[in-house]
Amino acid sequence: MPHSPSPEPPPSPGYRGRFAPSPTGDLHFGSLLAAFGSWLLARHQGGEWWVRIEDLDPPREVAGAADRQLQALSAFGLHADGPVVRQSARTACYQAALQRLLESGHAFECHCTRAELAAHAGIHRECVGRAHRDLPAIRFRVPDGASLAFEDGIQGSQAQRVDIEAGDFVLRRADGLWAYQLAVVVDDAAQGITDVVRGADLLDSTPRQILLQRALGLPLPRYAHLPLVRDEAGRKLSKSSSAWPVDPTTPAAGLRAAWHALGQHADALPAAGGVDTVLSAARAAFDPTRIPRRLRHPIV
Repeated sequence: MPHSPSPEPPPSPGYRGRFAPSPTGDLHFGSLLAAFGSWLLARHQGGEWWVRIEDLDPPREVAGAADRQLQALSAFGLHADGPVVRQSARTACYQAALQRLLESGHAFECHCTRAELAAHAGIHRECVGRAHRDLPAIRFRVPDGASLAFEDGIQGSQAQRVDIEAGDFVLRRADGLWAYQLAVVVDDAAQGITDVVRGADLLDSTPRQILLQRALGLPLPRYAHLPLVRDEAGRKLSKSSSAWPVDPTTPAAGLRAAWHALGQHADALPAAGGVDTVLSAARAAFDPTRIPRRLRHPIV
């Protein structure tokens, strides 16, 4: 049975970026850094900046967090140029893409449990499941020897042996929830995203997403991964007790702190003034070449 054609993405300018938070908590400084950094890069290129809510994991979501994140972005003067998309409303799009991958042989049913894969360090290279599952996971078939290299706009040259380091990765979980890797690829293409700017914690996901883009015949965006914000113990801020929400009542101060973390000249921003004044100065003075690969100091 032939599948229906994929909808054409909206026409995009030379540059269309996005910020895509998960509603697992309020906006913290690491999120603000990613939002502001992606916004600055988009504006520097004369492009658009969109927002997408990645609400695909209800058990981990915090009630009302998505709306508070959007309100915080607005308080910081970071307004989307297109409609805000919520992944929870896009199940049919993910199902259509999954069906294409199953029909082409790029995806397969997997009845393995995590416990069964533990002996293989959690890396799937062959099905070892001993029992049939009524709702199996669906995985992407990574070829033996699959190696993928790409140039990151901030982190530089990257390479990964996807079969060894990631293995056959999940597209739809055994609990029926959609995996991040599939949803983000489908949505970036559907929204005409040309440049993916996000935190460096997602750097090792990029090769898997490029494999998916190729298998689905989707355009490949450019990638740039911003330095990851960590606490004094070296933990990702979103996993840390230091992940207090940013204060939307003092947005100019938060923007100045993020500007400094992005390696920009501190004296380029006015010491006083509101959000519009700070953002205008930031757009004029922003230098992408100053963004560090890593932050020198933890955020506490």
